[in-house]
Amino acid sequence: MGPHPAVAAVRLGVRQALARHARGGQPVLVACSGGADSVALAAAVAFEVQRSARPAGFVTVDHGLQEGSEQRARGVAVLGYELGFDPVEVVAVKVGTVGGPEGAARDARYAALSAATDSIGPDGEDALVLLGHTADDQAETVLLGLGRGSGIASLAGMRPLNGAYLRPFLGLRRADTRAACQALGLAVWDDPHNSDPRYRRVRVRSEVLPLLEDVLGGGVTEALARTAAQLQEAEDALRRAAADLLGQQPDAGLTVAIIEAAPAAVRSRAIMSWAQSHGVRGLTAVHLAELNGLVTRWRGQGPIDLPDGFRVTRTSGTLKVIAPVTYISAGSPPKNQE
Repeated sequence: MGPHPAVAAVRLGVRQALARHARGGQPVLVACSGGADSVALAAAVAFEVQRSARPAGFVTVDHGLQEGSEQRARGVAVLGYELGFDPVEVVAVKVGTVGGPEGAARDARYAALSAATDSIGPDGEDALVLLGHTADDQAETVLLGLGRGSGIASLAGMRPLNGAYLRPFLGLRRADTRAACQALGLAVWDDPHNSDPRYRRVRVRSEVLPLLEDVLGGGVTEALARTAAQLQEAEDALRRAAADLLGQQPDAGLTVAIIEAAPAAVRSRAIMSWAQSHGVRGLTAVHLAELNGLVTRWRGQGPIDLPDGFRVTRTSGTLKVIAPVTYISAGSPPKNQE
């Protein structure tokens, strides 16, 4: 008799993800919070790598945001040892305030996971960090991006592989991971923050998605996850077209004559990529509209102000990024660092 269907599903998700995205023998590091999704992930990875020479480590991050978090993190680490991972790490982080509670915790967590990859595998071999995000997480991400009006990149949600981060469960539901844990007799921890209505994602999860499922007759989560996958393909095509357009540009700036004839979507993506390559971050739809205006609605307007003190000017048919003014020392004149 084979394994429980949910157990088989999580193992298959890991097996296919590693076959598709990991090099032979490439080390992996499982990020585990103790919740059902990441516990099911850890169990599936442990099962799949036991028949190979692939190094596999386990890390849990203690955000320090709740009483008893240190003891809980040590308890999660015990699971890592029991499943046979080596090494097993508990990483304590200090969560800041930039980006709000959710954003700050996420930034601290990813910084810790990135640092933890140095502890696994042979020197010089990059590790993949496996995360337990499911189709439910993907649907929530798409809805949050839709509410922000952040464009295709945001609506495309989380990618199965994004840099060093691999998500094998984007095709599975949260109910699958919980059922797998139950079938394997693995205890899970339900983080109270995941049901706290002060967090926008929690309200999307507990209020918005159930309402959509009811009104639209079910299947909404799967449909949103499929939409994200389709938009990822569109995003990739758009990125390639923008890169081709930027490849025609001289190093000195962005030549208006070259980009103004491009389709609007490609032009906007090219402008955004060009600005980001000069250190500009946090561009909004308003910023992009103003930058496009320098190309398509030129009336001699002045510089466009961007986040963190950056500006973009148009001079002699060329857009240029002006970096923020910095001061070398007290009493020294300001210097523009371009």
